[in-house]
Amino acid sequence: RLRYLLLSLWLLHGTDSFYVPGVAPINFHRNDPVEIKAVKLTSSRTQLPYEYYSLPFCQPGKITYKAENLGEVLRGDRIVNTPFQVSMNVEKKCEVLCNLPNKAITLTVEQSKLIAERIREDYYVHLIADNLPVATRLEFYSNREEEEKKKEKDVQFEHGYRLGFMDGNKFYLHNHLSFILYYHREDVEESQEPTYRVVRFEVIPQSIKLEDLKADEKSVCTLPEVTGSAPQEIDPTKENQLLFTYSVHWEESDIKWASRWDTYLTMSDVQIHWFSIINSVVVVFFLSGILSMIIIRTLRKDIANYNKEDDIEDTMEESGWKLVHGDVFRPPQYPMILSSLLGSGIQLFCMILIVIFVAMLGMLSPSSRGALMTTACFLFMFMGVFGGFFAGRLYRTLKGHRWKKGAFCTATLYPGVVFGICFVLNCFIWGKHSSGAVPFPTMVALLCMWFGISLPLVYLGYYFGFRKQPYDNPVRTNQIPRQIPEQRWYMNKFVGILMAGILPFGAMFIELFFIFSAIWENQFYYLFGFLFLVFIILVVSCSQISIVMVYFQLCAEDYRWWWRTFLVSGGSAFYVLIYAIFYFVNKLDIVEFIPSLLYFGYTALMVLSFWLLTGTIGFYAAYMFVRKIYAAVKID
Repeated sequence: RLRYLLLSLWLLHGTDSFYVPGVAPINFHRNDPVEIKAVKLTSSRTQLPYEYYSLPFCQPGKITYKAENLGEVLRGDRIVNTPFQVSMNVEKKCEVLCNLPNKAITLTVEQSKLIAERIREDYYVHLIADNLPVATRLEFYSNREEEEKKKEKDVQFEHGYRLGFMDGNKFYLHNHLSFILYYHREDVEESQEPTYRVVRFEVIPQSIKLEDLKADEKSVCTLPEVTGSAPQEIDPTKENQLLFTYSVHWEESDIKWASRWDTYLTMSDVQIHWFSIINSVVVVFFLSGILSMIIIRTLRKDIANYNKEDDIEDTMEESGWKLVHGDVFRPPQYPMILSSLLGSGIQLFCMILIVIFVAMLGMLSPSSRGALMTTACFLFMFMGVFGGFFAGRLYRTLKGHRWKKGAFCTATLYPGVVFGICFVLNCFIWGKHSSGAVPFPTMVALLCMWFGISLPLVYLGYYFGFRKQPYDNPVRTNQIPRQIPEQRWYMNKFVGILMAGILPFGAMFIELFFIFSAIWENQFYYLFGFLFLVFIILVVSCSQISIVMVYFQLCAEDYRWWWRTFLVSGGSAFYVLIYAIFYFVNKLDIVEFIPSLLYFGYTALMVLSFWLLTGTIGFYAAYMFVRKIYAAVKID
């Protein structure tokens, strides 16, 4: 088994590095223009992205924004052209960026204050060239032996470049950018002109004082010696004069175009711990095996005892779950809300399964900017037909009659909560003039998708689900409900949630760290092979824990399992919430009110969605189990 597990992990790891590129490669000839575009400014301290020209950077003659997909808009990307003039394989020593050569730019007090504030908030600037994001190279010595330290440095890359830095209470702006672009020379026939492809985009940001930058009328400048130059200070209390300059250096690289994203995808300073992942997989399968064995052995013994013809009365007295056979399928309170939540859970399950599977095959790579979020939004809308079908069929099984109201509840309950929270958070982001605020036309488009695609599909699915034969329950329900004996303390709902959540959370908390880093620290997440494996383990562990918990509940002669199973199976969402608070306190440097509100608002949505997902998985597993065991015993 371990050999098969290791083989599957190796195959999944192989999947991580393979992807179908989002765009076709662009071939450049020498002197062809390579357009540098700006994406946004980001900070993990404020979680509020801003568009590039929210700061007084040099602007081109005409500003053009790229048409963006839904995912890019929701991420806060505002891709715009910049005045950087870069040509393929043409070096530039130093050039003044703005149109006026030899004349310094004067920043007003307000602009100086804004730049100083953004530097204090630790903002990064994100540029792209040929759809490749810019990265800053970081070199450092690892904890090796002293002899090795002298020879070799470890290299890592961080996304974008820092807007500036602080020294004491002084602010310094990075006003000179040294671009280093790597190209791969393509194989062509001798008679043809050589073609090149951009395979890496690096920047070395520098802060150089105005007096040290000597510029002439042709916009050409001279950089000072590294040792003798002073940085460009930004004083927020007065006007500041400075020059924006840049240089371009080209280097040939062996990296092929298909592998050019590898540099960016290995940026994380915490490498995946193979041992930890294999360990969690083995522990989960081991525990699952033990639970299954105990349940199956105990059940066989129970069913054999119940089906004995003799001593039936003695058996009935000492037994547990057969006693409640006349009440176990009694419809619960609020069947419409239960079936609506389960319908949304089915919608989420189908959407997440397809997104992770497609991303694992490499079709939603980071080069297709915003594709993951766009796909997830559209899939959730279209999966409404499955959510409606399962909700409608369950609602009919629970003796519900108002199918139209049930369908409306399914289509609006969970999406309504999500939309409400997002709208409130969006108002706060609007107040900050951040590019992360969803524009009004996009919000209208999302509402049209919700009421024009999702709602009709949910109604369609609900109609067919409600018309279909209800689930066949193997035993009849008594007229008078049975009295429930007093329960032990460990049968309490909250104790059940705590117990049931540990195993599924243990299976996924390693991946959770990387997902949180991708969301809150602007990292790329690409380990969808591992995520798919973790998702399968999550489904298995949720199902088994749910079956164990419902078995213990029925043995204690408590037949109110419908809602309880749904709540208890989502117990791992409680641990996700605890982990999110731990991550906020220990990993993030957020101190202001609005960033904190955004973090906990979006975390609440994640926890709610995760509870619906795991609760639905557990509920259906428990329902199948309950129908199976009561079908196996003879009922007089």
